[in-house]
Amino acid sequence: MALSMIELIGKTPLVQLRRETIEHASIYAKLEMHNPFGMKDRVAKQVILEAKRTGELKEGAPIVESSSGTLAMGIALVGTYLGHDVHIVTDPRIDQLTYTKMKSLGVHVHIVDEMGPSGGWQQARLDYLDGLLSRYPDAFWPKQYENIENPRSYHELADDLIAEMGHVDILIAGVGSGGSLCGTAERLKKYNPNVKIIAVDAAGSSIFHQNDRPGRLQGGLGNSLQPKNVNYSVIDEVHWLNDEEAFSWTLELARYEKIFAGNSSGSVYAVAKWISRTVDPNTKIACIFPDRGDRYYTTIYDEMYLKNKEINPFALNDIPRKIEHIQDTDQWSYIFFENGKCLHEKVIVY
Repeated sequence: MALSMIELIGKTPLVQLRRETIEHASIYAKLEMHNPFGMKDRVAKQVILEAKRTGELKEGAPIVESSSGTLAMGIALVGTYLGHDVHIVTDPRIDQLTYTKMKSLGVHVHIVDEMGPSGGWQQARLDYLDGLLSRYPDAFWPKQYENIENPRSYHELADDLIAEMGHVDILIAGVGSGGSLCGTAERLKKYNPNVKIIAVDAAGSSIFHQNDRPGRLQGGLGNSLQPKNVNYSVIDEVHWLNDEEAFSWTLELARYEKIFAGNSSGSVYAVAKWISRTVDPNTKIACIFPDRGDRYYTTIYDEMYLKNKEINPFALNDIPRKIEHIQDTDQWSYIFFENGKCLHEKVIVY
């Protein structure tokens, strides 16, 4: 029994996905959506408790952060539970369900009304946040994109994977702030230095130096910036999926595996399924499913929305295109990395 909602964070299940044939490797999914509000509850818990321990977060001081919704819920839970006012800066892409949840927990929600001249919505939120810091000089800003406690919060996740699986050969996870993939990867490499790390991103995200496309529909995956918590040196392979591919595989995840998740999980699922067909059947693949599908009920799971966006919900592309250097992509593509650089080019090509 957990003694509090904070203590409950991190106690998430691991499930083996369906194995279509014995020639396919086994896939194990860590269902991080079973945290109270989602995977980034782990980050909020680690960052806030550490800040209180060091005195960086003073008793009763406000907490301010920029978030599209996932981390916001974790900060709302931990911060308000511990008696702090929480201010979240977000943008118009926030879904009504997440907004309602935050308001119900007593969060002050600030929605920026337009993108800045550069940096997309992310930069606009950060600019607004600067104003909040001036207004509340004692406020604590978790800085999820560069706070070292972000990736450290996932060390426990890696330990859980080893305890339950015994051995991990491949880790597949999405990238937003870089914390979950890189934090889990760094810890897994302590157990197995040869573990292969595969990052999953959204087409039109600039994390791996593509040009940012602010109009992309995927939420919770990708970024308009290159977060400092992305440790490129631990990544061996990167996959990008476009909106239609991500959404259709998310719907397939619900149809076939009965896992109601968001597009981050759906994209990871697509990559894991493909990888399982290309490696030795004895390989153990671990993947992280971070988001439940609730916040996407008016988008990914809404037939009229898909129709209006001209998205085919059954467009299950399962043949990714291999590319040789970093370039903008409009379909599922992948590239090999070595020590944070393109395997073939040895440099990142813009």
